[in-house]
Amino acid sequence: MLAYNTRKNTIAGESVALPDLNPTSLERQAYMLNMPFSLQAGTPNNVWMEELESSQRHIDIKKAINQFLQLYNFMAAEAVVYLLPTPRLQGLQDLVYTANMGIVLDHLPDHNTVVLSNFSSKVRIPETNVGEFFFKEMGYDVVIPPYHFEGEAELKHLFDNVYIGGHGIRSDKRAYQWMQEQFDMKIITLEETDPYLYHLDCTVFPLTRKDTMVCTKMYTKEEIKQLEALSNIIDIAQDDAFSGICNSVRMGNILLNASNIHEMKRSDEYYESERNKNILLEDIASRYGFEAAFFNLSEFMKSGALLSCMVMHLNRKSYDIVLT
Repeated sequence: MLAYNTRKNTIAGESVALPDLNPTSLERQAYMLNMPFSLQAGTPNNVWMEELESSQRHIDIKKAINQFLQLYNFMAAEAVVYLLPTPRLQGLQDLVYTANMGIVLDHLPDHNTVVLSNFSSKVRIPETNVGEFFFKEMGYDVVIPPYHFEGEAELKHLFDNVYIGGHGIRSDKRAYQWMQEQFDMKIITLEETDPYLYHLDCTVFPLTRKDTMVCTKMYTKEEIKQLEALSNIIDIAQDDAFSGICNSVRMGNILLNASNIHEMKRSDEYYESERNKNILLEDIASRYGFEAAFFNLSEFMKSGALLSCMVMHLNRKSYDIVLT
């Protein structure tokens, strides 16, 4: 029999005891997504968007919703998938990219703490209030760091209390020092320098608790040496990082990744690099006992975004599964 702590609540004037549960405490993998009701790309806030004309950034919302539902339905068949509600507010063009909302600190024994983002991108600042309301209503303890930080897209959990944190473009290194002091964490920091790879999920993807895909060319020898002491590094070429191989999500024994290759012609400039990225991910998946699943998210690419941007982990139960 499970023994839960209980808390008091009132329904229709009666005091009732509710189990002190949240998605992080479940024994099933749990994630948070957001239906792209507010998705727009009118305000460019990264170099990928800046290279597109405003007409090229126009979002076909019906197509975006259909693409989103392909991903959502696939994930919801195997996992608990919460949908972050979209408030009727103007300016939430990037709310769908929930990986930047914050991070649930999975190493803490109460599984109840969320560190929300302190955005450096002005267009995203209102999202913090949306996340704060949602997670407080869910019963989480919510904190916001005093320095710029952009969520689990920048902070990757390896094992126990060990994390990798990216800084230099969107996040402040001091945010990680603050987290280490507040939450008994060890964070290996990596400095991001390429404006096209401005979040850590562009260059780092934890495959298992022992193996991590890393575009080593983007970091110093000293930084890579620190990682090698903690994880088996699977080196990723810079071209494959640009194509989004590290922008993946693990769900059980499946690696989810975005690819619009079926919309491309062989003569397209990026066809070969996209094809090579997909083949490499399938090879890595096969080598480590995974399957690869690809989703066309072309409407979201207009924001300079890929699949990992759209998924926030509420727990990391997938990483408890050891594949042979």
